[in-house]
Amino acid sequence: MPDVITGSRKRARAKVMLQSGTGLIKINSKEPLAYFGRQDLVDLVHLPLKTTGVMGSLDIRVKVLGGGISGQAGAVCHGIAKALVIFNHEFRAPLKSAGLLKRDPRKKERMKYGLAKRRKRFQFSKR
Repeated sequence: MPDVITGSRKRARAKVMLQSGTGLIKINSKEPLAYFGRQDLVDLVHLPLKTTGVMGSLDIRVKVLGGGISGQAGAVCHGIAKALVIFNHEFRAPLKSAGLLKRDPRKKERMKYGLAKRRKRFQFSKR
């Protein structure tokens, strides 16, 4: 499957290419644990594959950019889930019930004028 599927989370974007193979996963030409450096983020990347039961039977190449490592792991997870639905339509129901097809809408809140931070206010003095 030569199609490139895009997944996103916060400011991160991931381009996912999926094809039948031996279970090789490369993220920016590195192994997932070498790229992310944390096992919990690698588990998040593997979550769509474990949910559908195709772990070890598909080769996945990912190009990810923008954001931090947590947002990038979420973007890779979202992109793999979307690519799996295109690869096999029967995977849609388990991925949707696990909530992996919906893009997480949470982003960094904008800075507001008159405040110290996003929501923190300056100390109020009555007198």
